[in-house]
Amino acid sequence: MRIAVVVSDFNAEITSGLLEGAVSTLVKGGVGRESIRTVHVPGAYEIPLAAKKLAEAGRWDAVVALGCVIRGETVHFYRICQATLDSLQKISLETGVPITSGILMCENWEQARVRSSTGNKHRGIEAAQAALQMAALLKDGIQA
Repeated sequence: MRIAVVVSDFNAEITSGLLEGAVSTLVKGGVGRESIRTVHVPGAYEIPLAAKKLAEAGRWDAVVALGCVIRGETVHFYRICQATLDSLQKISLETGVPITSGILMCENWEQARVRSSTGNKHRGIEAAQAALQMAALLKDGIQA
């Protein structure tokens, strides 16, 4: 299995934890480190374009999207979150390549820290697990 991971460098203290958890989960799930491609982008808004290029390449069984957006004082938070998630879903449906989201959309730094460190709320781990499950499901074929 070959999995690509797109990770935002914005809020790197959070996204580095997401990346570590995702890669560790992929390796534990049987994906060789040489079969994991990591692509860094500036922020969450840039994740969909990189995910689209990876999905269209036809070399990846799934793409894991990792980022962190923390609510500020303006509507920017809502717009970034909605545009990013809508784009990822559209790309996945158009290409047939599963794109899983480990993009945190948090009220504050504490929520982001909890969801990017060890524990049962780690969203990088969850996104990697979903990618493994969806890639296996599609490789086996979905029966109608």
